Amino acid sequence: MDNSTGTITLTYREALKQGLREALQNDENVFLMGEDVGRYGGAFAVSKGLLQEFGAERIMDVPLSEAGFVGAGIGAAMAGMKPIIEVMTVNFSLLAMDQIVNNAATLLHMSGGQIHVPMVIRMGCGIGRQLAAQHSHSWEPFYAHIPGLIILSVGTHEDARGMLRAALQSPDPVLLFEYTLMLNLEKEIAVDLGFIDITKAKVLREGSAISIITYGTGVYKSLEAAAELALVGIEAEVIDLRVLRPLDERTFLESVAKTHRVLIVEDAWRSVSISSEISARIMEKAFYDLDAPVQRLCGVEVPIPYPAHLEEAAIPQKNDIVNAVKKMIHHD
Repeated sequence: MDNSTGTITLTYREALKQGLREALQNDENVFLMGEDVGRYGGAFAVSKGLLQEFGAERIMDVPLSEAGFVGAGIGAAMAGMKPIIEVMTVNFSLLAMDQIVNNAATLLHMSGGQIHVPMVIRMGCGIGRQLAAQHSHSWEPFYAHIPGLIILSVGTHEDARGMLRAALQSPDPVLLFEYTLMLNLEKEIAVDLGFIDITKAKVLREGSAISIITYGTGVYKSLEAAAELALVGIEAEVIDLRVLRPLDERTFLESVAKTHRVLIVEDAWRSVSISSEISARIMEKAFYDLDAPVQRLCGVEVPIPYPAHLEEAAIPQKNDIVNAVKKMIHHD
């Protein structure tokens, strides 16, 4: 920690862990449950040490049954608790799809507004450890399609530390997508983050030549690309969407009105994606602000491969973003 500047340098993993600890400290109704979250310390070591600190009633290991423990979490939320449910990887959440989609997302509506489900489901998402096709996909567009859910993407260290606490204040179910690729990445953040607004996208870099709209692992890569582009006189604006449902369209539409060009970057497959939705909204609401067609840079439409070089090639990288922007600016 740098006491002179009020900042701290930490990994994404540690930021997630601090967010968990603070949530548990601040509300005795909060508890964590999931596969290997207790004695093993979490599949990605995010909850390491929390069992010893908070005890087995608040850090709960569960059987390998996603439908079972997500359903138990829904019941606990309905009874007044605030469960944090960890699903080891986003692919495994498909085994709990019935509970998430047919129960958590619908109970408020089906009860005529009487039953809230104040729970948070955390999921490890995307590539990063050569975990191959059944552990490495980006299912954010699946869940962002569903009314009744709030979908958040943890694309920065600030959000890794502060987003969970804000999500637990929601009376409705929140899905937090955390990114395996970023676990060991170190960044400097403020010690006191203040209030984290989980309803808004965030402009992380101001620019005038083009809007780069992204989320998740695309955030830091887009910022690095923007810094490289600035060296050749192209000032790119970088927007972290952060909340994928409900989308904060005002932020990116205002950016489009300023820059008149848009590149959307995401790890998920191009077809029926978050970028598809954003592109459609820009077409519907900001068509006459555009000087060029909206472009999308998305994951290659194949199951995520195992080899490291192919895994990396399957999603957009910094150089892909730089090259795409240069082509758009120079009309190549």
